[in-house]
Amino acid sequence: MDPVIHFELPCDDRERLARFFERTFGWKPQLLGPEMGNYVVVTTAEKDARPDAMRGAINGGFFTRTAAMPAQFPGIVIGVADIRATMRKVSDNGGQVLGEPMDIPGVGAYVAFLDTEGNRSSMLQPLATGR
Repeated sequence: MDPVIHFELPCDDRERLARFFERTFGWKPQLLGPEMGNYVVVTTAEKDARPDAMRGAINGGFFTRTAAMPAQFPGIVIGVADIRATMRKVSDNGGQVLGEPMDIPGVGAYVAFLDTEGNRSSMLQPLATGR
């Protein structure tokens, strides 16, 4: 079973959205530069910070809406072991992969897709952690 490992929200004003979630929920935004598409990485839970930390908590990110990308809606990111094999499964099962995988330095390979109902989600093949 491939787990949900990340979420994404579109925005028109990334600073405004980052400020909202930081002030409202205490999330910690990291605003990346143009070389990373002005993406905002959002930490919602400190991993293993406390013994009573919520299990299954995930972090997320914000992306700026742009006319060049289709289906810019809130979505989930699913962790997969083999992104190319999973891309084939998406297509074989009636979904549509949106482009080719993008390498995210220090993170892994990422690509978005539409399911059979037109919902946009993404998948990520994380880099090996060496464990």
